Amino acid sequence: MGAFHVSCQVENHVHRSLSAEVPQILVDTGRECTWVSAETLGRLRVKVEEKDMTFVMANGKILTRNVGFAVIRIGEHVTIDEVVFGQEGDLETLGARTLEGLNLVVDPTRKRLVAGGPVPAA
Repeated sequence: MGAFHVSCQVENHVHRSLSAEVPQILVDTGRECTWVSAETLGRLRVKVEEKDMTFVMANGKILTRNVGFAVIRIGEHVTIDEVVFGQEGDLETLGARTLEGLNLVVDPTRKRLVAGGPVPAA
């Protein structure tokens, strides 16, 4: 597929006027969760809901990070999801679960996100 970046908007899910653009977030379908810098999430006053959640990285390394909730927007697509408070050296990534919530899929030929079509009801 190859790697590519998109721009997204992140909002505090309670105080929606608190928002920030993440101009170059890596689309990573291999990651379950979306990772955004703790600095950005702190500016948006995103509340930590779970402290020191454990993650296993692709290289086998185990990390602990805080997790909270935020609204994620890409164009007209919007969802609310858990976000990981990324630390220095962590990549900002748009994870598979957020993509599913946004109803977006990867177009591997054009390296972009496209609408996923009708959502199955059952």
